Amino acid sequence: MPAILVVNSGSSSFKYQLIDADTEQRLAQGLVERIGEPTGHATHTVTAAGFALGADAAAPTLNDATYERDLPIPDHTAGFAVMLEAFAQDGPALEQHPPVAVGHRVVHGGARFFEPTPITPLVEINIDELAVLAPLHNPANLQGIRAAKKAFPDIPHVAVFDTAFHQSLEPAAYTYAIDRELAEAHRVRRYGFHGTSHKFVSEAAAAYLGRPPADLRQIVFHLGNGASVSAIDGGRSVDTSMGLTPLEGLVMGTRSGDLDPAVLLHLARRAEMSISELDTLLNSRSGLVGLAGVSDMRDIVARMDAGDAAATLAFDVYIHRLRAYAGAYLAQLGGTDVICFTAGVGENAPRVRAAALETLAFAGVRVDPERNEHPSRGTRVISAEDSPVAVLVVPTDEELEIARQTLAVVAE
Repeated sequence: MPAILVVNSGSSSFKYQLIDADTEQRLAQGLVERIGEPTGHATHTVTAAGFALGADAAAPTLNDATYERDLPIPDHTAGFAVMLEAFAQDGPALEQHPPVAVGHRVVHGGARFFEPTPITPLVEINIDELAVLAPLHNPANLQGIRAAKKAFPDIPHVAVFDTAFHQSLEPAAYTYAIDRELAEAHRVRRYGFHGTSHKFVSEAAAAYLGRPPADLRQIVFHLGNGASVSAIDGGRSVDTSMGLTPLEGLVMGTRSGDLDPAVLLHLARRAEMSISELDTLLNSRSGLVGLAGVSDMRDIVARMDAGDAAATLAFDVYIHRLRAYAGAYLAQLGGTDVICFTAGVGENAPRVRAAALETLAFAGVRVDPERNEHPSRGTRVISAEDSPVAVLVVPTDEELEIARQTLAVVAE
C-alpha cells in the first residue's frame, strides 16, 4: 500500500508522519530531537492502523506503541538514518508501505510559491533566498529537505508552504502603507502564515456542514502558542492577521501581535535596546508570558480563578484582540456564515471561545453554553440551534493536509 511521508523540520529536530495514501490513516509518527547535542533522542510511534496493516504481526493488541532511543544524532542526515532504522525495527516496514513521495512543510514561500511545488535544485535556492523573511524557519526546513532527499533519493519531494493559501489576498489586503519602492526592494508585504491549517479547517468545516466551500464566508481562528485568524470567502483567503512575519496580529503565547511600531523606536532610544534585544522582546518575552509570566492558556485560566490580577489582564487583552479581528473580518466579508476555532487553545479552551464571541449576537452569532463546554475531541457545532451563524470546533490536521497536497502533485 503506498504512503506519503510528511516531514516538518526544525533546526535541531524534525517530526514525521507516515500516512496511507488511500485511507488517510496514520501508520506511524515520530520525533527526532536534540540533533547536534552529545545525546539525541528519537521517538517512534506505530499506530493501531499501522499494526492492523501488518506492521507487527506479533503485536498482542492493536493499540499505538511507542519506542524510544537515546543515541548521538550529529546532523539531520543521521537523524533520517535513525528514522529509517525505527521503521525497519519497529514498523511499519517501508517495503510494505513504500512512500510514493515526501511532503515537506516550508514556512515561507514569499510571493513566489502559491501552491505545493516539487522540490528541484532551483526551488531549494529559492527557499534559501527567502530565509531572509523567515530566518528561524526556512534554513531549518531546507536542512530537513536535503537530508530527506539523501534518505529517499528516488521519489518526489514536495514543498507545501505555510504562506501559499494566503497568496489569494488582494493588493489592498497585503500592501503596507510605507514607501512603495522601499517595500518592493525588500519584499515588505503581508504574507500570512498557518495557511495549511486555515485551508484544512475551512474545507473540513464546509464538508461537516454539507456545503461547498464556494458558498461560505468563514472566519477561522487558529489559536495555539502561535495564533492567527483568517477571513475566507468562497474557499479563498481574503485577509489574515499575520503579516511579513508570524509576529503581527493576535496576542500569542510569547509574541506581542499588533504593536505601534513607534514603541520599538521609543525603546531603542530610551531603553537603549538593540535590534537583537527588541527581536527577543517581541518574539519571546511578550504576549501572555510578557503580561502574566506564563504562556499556556490553561495556566492563565487557573491563575485567573485564583484571583491573579496579571493573568486576568492578560486574558482580557487576549480576548479584546480576538474580538477586534472578528469585527474587522465581519466587515471585510459583509457578515459570515461560519466561525471556526482550531489548534490547542481553540480546540480546548471553551472560556476563550465564549468570551471571544460574547459580543457578536448582533451578527447572528449565538453560542450554546452546554455544547461549548462539552469535552468532545472531534469536529462539532457549538452554536445554538437558532444561531444564523454556525460556530464550529474543528481539530486541525496540517500533516494530513500536506499529505493531500503532496499526493495531488505526484498524481498529476
